[in-house]
Amino acid sequence: MPGFSHSLCTLLVGAALSACAAPASQGLRQAVTPISDCCRTTQPDSRKQAIVQTAVNLVGARTIESQGRRISYDCAGVTRAIYLAHGIDLFEGGSGDGMANGVGLIYNHLRKHGQLHRGPVVQAGDLVFFDNTWDYNGDGLVNDPLTHVGIVERVESNGTIVFISRVAGAIERYRMNVAYPHIHRTADGRLLNDYMRRKHWRDGEQTPYLTGELFAAFGTRVVESASSPDRR
Repeated sequence: MPGFSHSLCTLLVGAALSACAAPASQGLRQAVTPISDCCRTTQPDSRKQAIVQTAVNLVGARTIESQGRRISYDCAGVTRAIYLAHGIDLFEGGSGDGMANGVGLIYNHLRKHGQLHRGPVVQAGDLVFFDNTWDYNGDGLVNDPLTHVGIVERVESNGTIVFISRVAGAIERYRMNVAYPHIHRTADGRLLNDYMRRKHWRDGEQTPYLTGELFAAFGTRVVESASSPDRR
């Protein structure tokens, strides 16, 4: 989408944005263990490729402008905005009770309009969800589900996922390898998992910090071909 790198179309000016966290009431899900056969990929269709290109164009942006108005986005807002530019609202139908926001809305949307999975096949344009990236409920425990989301850009030959998201004030690329979730770098210097959770003096010895340790699920949104109406 030409000209999108640091600006949004008029459609997004009034979009409501939510923090990169879901309500604590959503509860805990199963802890991550190594997924030895993940990940591999297949060729995405043209619409998924276009979604990825929109995300790539935003890498490095710290703010996004629309008609001269600067709009700061969190991880859920950035992800929503990228898909909105292609006619898909990831917040639509995400909450029946009005409680969920941000990452939780997107996760629930994927339940209805796509597939939530843990690989082993992951496509560019898929979403990747994380738990416990920060202490959302402030209780000092690692019990905060669905606190971050990003968009998969590509899968490297060793199974490492490269995804795009806003983490620390800017939209950047990050890496995750769920086959080796506890390894930051290999002995030869290859980056497998970025640090995503900040260390805190209250953290216990088993607190997870790496992307592979914090991984929750992948999400594949059903995207109709350009010749078919998008069933949102």
